[in-house]
Amino acid sequence: MRLTAAPLAAADNIRHGFFTRRGGASEGIYASLNCGLGSDDDKARVHENRQRAMREVGLVEDALRTVYQIHSANVVTVKDGTETTSDTRADALVSTVPGIALGVLAADCAPVLLADPQNQVIGAAHSGWRGAMDGIIEATVEAMVGLGATPSGITAVVGPCIGQDSYEVGAEFPAPFQEQDAANDRFFAPGRRDGHLQFDLAGYVLSRLDAAGVSAASALGADTYADENLFSYRRTCHRGEPDYGRNLSVIALTGQR
Repeated sequence: MRLTAAPLAAADNIRHGFFTRRGGASEGIYASLNCGLGSDDDKARVHENRQRAMREVGLVEDALRTVYQIHSANVVTVKDGTETTSDTRADALVSTVPGIALGVLAADCAPVLLADPQNQVIGAAHSGWRGAMDGIIEATVEAMVGLGATPSGITAVVGPCIGQDSYEVGAEFPAPFQEQDAANDRFFAPGRRDGHLQFDLAGYVLSRLDAAGVSAASALGADTYADENLFSYRRTCHRGEPDYGRNLSVIALTGQR
Protein backbone atom coordinates (compact mmCIF):
# COMPACT_ATOMS: atom_id res chain seq x y z
CA MET A 1 0.00 0.00 0.00
CA ARG A 2 2.80 2.45 0.77
CA LEU A 3 6.42 3.07 -0.07
CA THR A 4 8.85 4.19 2.61
CA ALA A 5 12.27 5.79 2.53
CA ALA A 6 15.10 4.48 4.70
CA PRO A 7 16.40 7.95 5.68
CA LEU A 8 13.02 8.84 7.20
CA ALA A 9 12.28 5.36 8.56
CA ALA A 10 15.53 5.52 10.54
CA ALA A 11 14.04 8.15 12.88
CA ASP A 12 12.07 6.60 15.75
CA ASN A 13 9.88 9.68 16.15
CA ILE A 14 8.79 9.91 12.51
CA ARG A 15 6.06 8.03 10.67
CA HIS A 16 5.67 8.44 6.95
CA GLY A 17 4.40 6.87 3.78
CA PHE A 18 4.26 7.47 0.04
CA PHE A 19 1.02 5.69 -0.76
CA THR A 20 0.45 3.88 -4.02
CA ARG A 21 -2.94 3.37 -5.67
CA ARG A 22 -3.29 -0.13 -4.18
CA GLY A 23 -5.35 -1.20 -1.17
CA GLY A 24 -8.30 1.16 -1.43
CA ALA A 25 -12.07 1.13 -1.93
CA SER A 26 -12.41 3.09 -5.16
CA GLU A 27 -13.31 1.51 -8.50
CA GLY A 28 -12.84 2.03 -12.22
CA ILE A 29 -10.35 4.72 -13.21
CA TYR A 30 -9.91 5.56 -9.51
CA ALA A 31 -9.00 2.02 -8.45
CA SER A 32 -8.26 1.81 -5.73
CA LEU A 33 -6.58 4.04 -3.08
CA ASN A 34 -7.58 7.40 -4.53
CA CYS A 35 -7.12 9.97 -1.75
CA GLY A 36 -7.96 13.06 -3.78
CA LEU A 37 -11.07 14.91 -2.65
CA GLY A 38 -10.59 17.13 -5.70
CA SER A 39 -11.32 14.23 -8.03
CA ASP A 40 -14.81 13.25 -9.20
CA ASP A 41 -14.61 9.98 -7.28
CA ASP A 42 -17.29 9.13 -4.72
CA LYS A 43 -16.38 11.19 -1.65
CA ALA A 44 -17.32 8.41 0.77
CA ARG A 45 -14.83 6.14 -0.92
CA VAL A 46 -12.14 8.81 -0.85
CA HIS A 47 -12.65 9.24 2.90
CA GLU A 48 -12.50 5.47 3.33
CA ASN A 49 -9.22 5.46 1.42
CA ARG A 50 -7.82 8.20 3.62
CA GLN A 51 -8.85 6.24 6.70
CA ARG A 52 -7.04 3.18 5.39
CA ALA A 53 -3.92 5.21 4.70
CA MET A 54 -3.96 6.73 8.16
CA ARG A 55 -4.43 3.34 9.79
CA GLU A 56 -1.34 2.19 7.93
CA VAL A 57 0.71 4.81 9.82
CA GLY A 58 -1.10 4.24 13.12
CA LEU A 59 -3.35 7.32 13.02
CA VAL A 60 -6.97 8.24 12.28
CA GLU A 61 -8.31 10.24 9.33
CA ASP A 62 -9.01 13.22 11.60
CA ALA A 63 -5.27 13.48 12.15
CA LEU A 64 -4.65 14.17 8.45
CA ARG A 65 -4.10 17.74 7.28
CA THR A 66 -4.04 18.57 3.59
CA VAL A 67 -4.45 21.84 1.68
CA TYR A 68 -6.06 23.09 -1.53
CA GLN A 69 -3.03 22.81 -3.79
CA ILE A 70 -2.49 25.55 -6.39
CA HIS A 71 1.16 25.18 -7.56
CA SER A 72 2.26 28.05 -5.32
CA ALA A 73 5.02 28.81 -2.82
CA ASN A 74 2.50 29.13 0.03
CA VAL A 75 3.16 27.22 3.26
CA VAL A 76 0.73 26.53 6.11
CA THR A 77 1.96 26.12 9.69
CA VAL A 78 -0.14 23.68 11.72
CA LYS A 79 0.25 25.11 15.21
CA ASP A 80 -1.93 23.14 17.58
CA GLY A 81 -3.68 20.41 15.63
CA THR A 82 -7.15 21.97 15.79
CA GLU A 83 -6.91 23.95 12.56
CA THR A 84 -8.85 23.02 9.44
CA THR A 85 -6.57 23.42 6.44
CA SER A 86 -8.39 21.66 3.59
CA ASP A 87 -9.66 24.90 2.01
CA THR A 88 -6.42 26.83 2.49
CA ARG A 89 -4.72 27.57 -0.83
CA ALA A 90 -1.16 26.42 -0.37
CA ASP A 91 1.27 23.69 -1.41
CA ALA A 92 3.09 22.78 1.77
CA LEU A 93 2.52 22.27 5.48
CA VAL A 94 4.90 22.30 8.45
CA SER A 95 4.35 21.44 12.11
CA THR A 96 5.79 20.46 15.48
CA VAL A 97 2.54 18.88 16.72
CA PRO A 98 2.79 15.16 17.52
CA GLY A 99 0.04 12.95 16.16
CA ILE A 100 -0.82 15.21 13.24
CA ALA A 101 -0.14 13.87 9.74
CA LEU A 102 0.86 16.40 7.09
CA GLY A 103 -0.27 15.22 3.67
CA VAL A 104 0.18 16.24 0.06
CA LEU A 105 -1.46 14.81 -3.04
CA ALA A 106 0.18 14.27 -6.40
CA ALA A 107 -0.22 12.44 -9.69
CA ASP A 108 3.07 13.29 -11.50
CA CYS A 109 4.18 16.31 -9.45
CA ALA A 110 6.75 15.61 -6.75
CA PRO A 111 5.67 15.03 -3.15
CA VAL A 112 8.47 15.97 -0.75
CA LEU A 113 8.54 14.83 2.87
CA LEU A 114 10.93 16.57 5.26
CA ALA A 115 11.88 16.02 8.89
CA ASP A 116 14.29 17.35 11.48
CA PRO A 117 13.92 14.51 13.99
CA GLN A 118 16.22 16.06 16.59
CA ASN A 119 14.27 19.31 16.76
CA GLN A 120 10.94 17.56 16.06
CA VAL A 121 9.86 19.57 13.04
CA ILE A 122 8.22 18.07 9.96
CA GLY A 123 7.11 19.30 6.57
CA ALA A 124 5.34 18.08 3.44
CA ALA A 125 5.41 19.86 0.08
CA HIS A 126 3.71 19.42 -3.29
CA SER A 127 6.18 20.46 -5.96
CA GLY A 128 5.47 20.56 -9.65
CA TRP A 129 7.93 22.34 -11.90
CA ARG A 130 6.20 25.69 -11.43
CA GLY A 131 6.04 25.46 -7.64
CA ALA A 132 9.67 24.39 -7.49
CA MET A 133 10.72 27.28 -9.71
CA ASP A 134 8.67 29.74 -7.64
CA GLY A 135 10.28 28.60 -4.38
CA ILE A 136 7.99 26.13 -2.61
CA ILE A 137 10.96 24.07 -1.44
CA GLU A 138 12.85 27.02 0.02
CA ALA A 139 9.65 28.37 1.59
CA THR A 140 9.01 25.02 3.27
CA VAL A 141 12.53 24.82 4.67
CA GLU A 142 12.29 28.44 5.86
CA ALA A 143 9.01 27.69 7.63
CA MET A 144 10.56 24.65 9.30
CA VAL A 145 13.51 26.74 10.45
CA GLY A 146 11.00 29.19 11.91
CA LEU A 147 9.74 26.33 14.07
CA GLY A 148 13.21 25.41 15.33
CA ALA A 149 14.65 23.18 12.61
CA THR A 150 18.10 23.61 11.11
CA PRO A 151 18.69 23.03 7.39
CA SER A 152 21.62 20.75 8.17
CA GLY A 153 19.38 18.70 10.45
CA ILE A 154 16.63 18.19 7.87
CA THR A 155 16.25 14.94 5.97
CA ALA A 156 14.16 15.23 2.81
CA VAL A 157 12.88 12.62 0.37
CA VAL A 158 11.32 13.25 -3.03
CA GLY A 159 8.59 10.68 -3.52
CA PRO A 160 7.00 9.17 -6.62
CA CYS A 161 6.79 11.64 -9.49
CA ILE A 162 7.02 11.57 -13.24
CA GLY A 163 10.45 10.34 -14.30
CA GLN A 164 12.72 11.96 -16.83
CA ASP A 165 12.22 9.16 -19.34
CA SER A 166 8.47 9.86 -19.22
CA TYR A 167 8.49 13.67 -19.01
CA GLU A 168 8.64 14.93 -22.58
CA VAL A 169 8.56 18.72 -22.95
CA GLY A 170 8.66 21.14 -25.86
CA ALA A 171 11.71 23.08 -27.00
CA GLU A 172 10.40 26.25 -25.35
CA PHE A 173 10.04 24.66 -21.90
CA PRO A 174 13.67 25.11 -20.67
CA ALA A 175 13.75 28.89 -21.24
CA PRO A 176 12.61 30.02 -17.75
CA PHE A 177 14.92 27.47 -16.12
CA GLN A 178 17.86 28.73 -18.16
CA GLU A 179 16.99 32.31 -17.24
CA GLN A 180 16.97 31.30 -13.59
CA ASP A 181 20.33 29.53 -13.77
CA ALA A 182 22.31 28.36 -16.80
CA ALA A 183 23.30 25.28 -14.80
CA ASN A 184 19.69 24.09 -15.01
CA ASP A 185 20.50 22.79 -18.48
CA ARG A 186 21.63 19.61 -16.73
CA PHE A 187 18.01 18.69 -16.02
CA PHE A 188 17.17 18.37 -19.72
CA ALA A 189 18.11 15.43 -21.91
CA PRO A 190 17.57 15.02 -25.66
CA GLY A 191 14.05 13.90 -26.46
CA ARG A 192 13.04 10.87 -28.47
CA ARG A 193 11.20 13.17 -30.90
CA ASP A 194 12.69 16.07 -32.82
CA GLY A 195 12.12 19.39 -31.09
CA HIS A 196 11.49 17.81 -27.70
CA LEU A 197 13.43 17.24 -24.47
CA GLN A 198 13.11 15.06 -21.38
CA PHE A 199 12.87 16.95 -18.06
CA ASP A 200 14.24 15.64 -14.75
CA LEU A 201 11.70 16.96 -12.23
CA ALA A 202 13.09 15.02 -9.26
CA GLY A 203 16.62 16.20 -10.03
CA TYR A 204 15.47 19.80 -10.20
CA VAL A 205 13.63 19.53 -6.89
CA LEU A 206 16.73 17.98 -5.29
CA SER A 207 18.77 20.93 -6.55
CA ARG A 208 16.35 23.32 -4.83
CA LEU A 209 16.66 21.35 -1.59
CA ASP A 210 20.43 21.63 -1.86
CA ALA A 211 20.15 25.38 -2.48
CA ALA A 212 18.02 25.63 0.67
CA GLY A 213 20.82 24.02 2.71
CA VAL A 214 19.32 20.52 2.92
CA SER A 215 22.22 18.21 2.15
CA ALA A 216 20.51 15.01 3.34
CA ALA A 217 18.11 14.79 0.41
CA SER A 218 17.31 11.86 -1.84
CA ALA A 219 14.65 10.62 -4.26
CA LEU A 220 12.77 7.32 -4.32
CA GLY A 221 13.08 7.16 -8.09
CA ALA A 222 9.53 5.85 -8.63
CA ASP A 223 8.06 7.02 -11.96
CA THR A 224 4.32 7.71 -11.68
CA TYR A 225 3.79 7.58 -15.44
CA ALA A 226 5.58 4.28 -15.99
CA ASP A 227 4.31 2.49 -12.87
CA GLU A 228 0.68 1.36 -13.08
CA ASN A 229 0.68 1.06 -9.27
CA LEU A 230 0.68 4.87 -9.10
CA PHE A 231 -1.74 7.49 -10.40
CA SER A 232 -0.48 9.67 -13.24
CA TYR A 233 -2.15 12.74 -14.71
CA ARG A 234 -0.15 12.52 -17.94
CA ARG A 235 -0.90 8.84 -18.44
CA THR A 236 -4.60 9.60 -17.91
CA CYS A 237 -4.46 12.33 -20.56
CA HIS A 238 -2.69 10.08 -23.04
CA ARG A 239 -5.36 7.42 -22.54
CA GLY A 240 -8.19 9.89 -22.92
CA GLU A 241 -9.65 9.11 -19.49
CA PRO A 242 -12.01 11.75 -18.01
CA ASP A 243 -10.33 12.06 -14.59
CA TYR A 244 -7.59 10.62 -12.40
CA GLY A 245 -6.85 9.64 -8.82
CA ARG A 246 -4.26 11.19 -6.53
CA ASN A 247 -1.41 9.56 -4.62
CA LEU A 248 -1.19 10.57 -0.94
CA SER A 249 2.12 11.16 0.87
CA VAL A 250 2.14 11.77 4.62
CA ILE A 251 4.52 12.44 7.49
CA ALA A 252 3.85 12.66 11.22
CA LEU A 253 5.65 13.08 14.53
CA THR A 254 5.09 10.50 17.25
CA GLY A 255 6.37 12.72 20.06
CA GLN A 256 9.20 10.32 20.90
CA ARG A 257 12.86 11.13 20.57
